[in-house]
Amino acid sequence: MKIDVIPALQDNYMYLLTDPKTNQAAIVDPVEPEKVLAAVNNRKVDLTTVITTHHHWDHAGGNDKLVGMVSKKLKVYGGDERIGSLTEKLSGGEEFNIGSLVIKSLATPCHTSGHICYFVSDPNSQESAVVFTGDTLFVGGCGRFFEGTPAQMYNALCNILGKLPSSTRVYCGHEYSASNLIFAIHVEPDNVDIQKKLEWVKKQRANRLVTVPSTIAEELSYNPFMRVNTNNVRKHTGKKSGIEAMGYLREEKNNFKAKA
Repeated sequence: MKIDVIPALQDNYMYLLTDPKTNQAAIVDPVEPEKVLAAVNNRKVDLTTVITTHHHWDHAGGNDKLVGMVSKKLKVYGGDERIGSLTEKLSGGEEFNIGSLVIKSLATPCHTSGHICYFVSDPNSQESAVVFTGDTLFVGGCGRFFEGTPAQMYNALCNILGKLPSSTRVYCGHEYSASNLIFAIHVEPDNVDIQKKLEWVKKQRANRLVTVPSTIAEELSYNPFMRVNTNNVRKHTGKKSGIEAMGYLREEKNNFKAKA
């Protein structure tokens, strides 16, 4: 599979997913349709599908305009009736195809009640699978609990995303990596994996380069929200359960002022 990272707005990411075997393509969270179509035309791919992680305007706000700009009928996938131009309503567990690529929907409610992550694999290839995580899982962090609970985010990160193959590449919805990792060091000051990742992220951003993708294995080594069952994170939070630690960390992060 081919994935083009398309920066949008101030710190969003859109993704053009292409199956090279059939040249069919999907766009993830096309908030800036003009940039999407420029990439589609540049790659000379056949755009068939819009994949929406959640209804917030900075992810789904370009759906209506994009559908109107494309002459052919696009399928628009998502898990929330508030998503513009929705044609395929998902609830989690469904599978669909982009060419020969297999996409499975993963219900991860919390940031929004209808948030969906998308796990993409190629049954005809040995390459690692991919997951588009929207605003559920970021590099070194997670989304705010606007429409959900600590238990829901715990389930999303620890029971669903955290159980994906460790080599799965993670493509998230925003460039928040530096601030997330600064908070992660606050939680685990002696975690070498966090220190190394933050150093790399700062170099990438200094050169105006993206910091995606990470992998599930990497996130499990440095993302405090995926490490709520470790002794270090439990000690920091003073909580006995992973769910309680999740709630504590999110509230702490909401009020944390990162110092670069």
